[in-house]
Formats: sequence, C-alpha cells, structure tokens
Amino acid sequence: MHLNLIEILAAFMVLFAIIDIPGSIPIIIDIKSKSGTIKSAKVTLVSFAILAAFLLIGSPLLGIFGIDVSSFAIAGSFIIFLIAMEMILGIELFHHDSQGSGSIFPIAFPLIAGAGSITTILSLKAEYQTINILIALILNMGVIYLVLRLTAFFEKILGASGLQILKKVFGVILLSIAIKLFLTNTGIELPHAR
Repeated sequence: MHLNLIEILAAFMVLFAIIDIPGSIPIIIDIKSKSGTIKSAKVTLVSFAILAAFLLIGSPLLGIFGIDVSSFAIAGSFIIFLIAMEMILGIELFHHDSQGSGSIFPIAFPLIAGAGSITTILSLKAEYQTINILIALILNMGVIYLVLRLTAFFEKILGASGLQILKKVFGVILLSIAIKLFLTNTGIELPHAR
C-alpha cells in the first residue's frame, strides 16, 4: 500500500469527469419527476459497490479471458475518447435505456456505474495504486451523494447554459485523459514541450 496524494487527486478528477454527475443533473431531475423520489444513499452505495467490485476483482476476471490490464486500458481509452466526443459535440454515440423507475436503475446503473466508469476504473489500475483509486472513488461517492441531495439547488445555480459549459469543459479533459491512457499503455512517447 502506497498512499499518494497526486494519484488520489488525478484518479478523483478522472472519475469525476467520466461519471459526470453535474452533467447528469438534468437526467436525474427528469427521472425524479417521473419516479417521485430518489434515494440518494441507496444510489450512492449501489454505485460504490459495483465500481469497487470491478476495482478489486476486475483484473482476475480479465485474466480468465486472457486479457491484461494494459490491453483493457487501451480499449478503455477508445471508449473514453468516444464519451468525450459525445460531451464536446453534443451527439449521442451510446444509447442509454432510460426507461424504468426507481433509484437503482437507471441512476446507480448505468448512469453512474456504467460502461464508461467501469472501464475507467480498470484503466486506472494500469497507472495508479489500488488504494489511491479506492480513496478517489470514495471521495467521488461523497460528491455524488451531495449532488443527488441538492439536484434542484445545482440546477438553479448553474442554469442550463452553465451545465452545458461544464459538460464541454469535462469533455476536453476526458479527451486528454483518453490520449494519455492510450499513449501510456502502448508505450508511445511524445516529445515534451520545452
């Protein structure tokens, strides 16, 4: 175990960007209007359980299929790249099934603990210590819980245009992360800017 504040912060930012809970506020508000209520604690715990399970046993599971974490990280970089393009261009490449009601589906899964965040968790394992990713995940769950509790408040503060700007900014961050993940796991080195 090796605690590293920089790794925790970096993993936190990556997970925060990929989960994109601020960008999900309009979807959450829509689900809340249809289902009546959102159980913030339940959503947070289920999301954490899914993502922590993939963090802890994702690699052995991949081993069964003969896939190493670096190969999965490269595949993950493509998914993160496509999600970033969705956010920047405002297009829909991944079709989300938003039918159904309740707190667990579709908020905990697939909105929070979906394909993108699961892939990201496994991709991060190729670069960071598990304990640092786990701490970053716990911190993200704290943010998710607060956002779920204060959804209407955030909507009033940010407004529709504020949410769109936030989405574009995190899209560019994700694009950079996707490129870095790809380069790191393929061994390609770019010359550093002087």
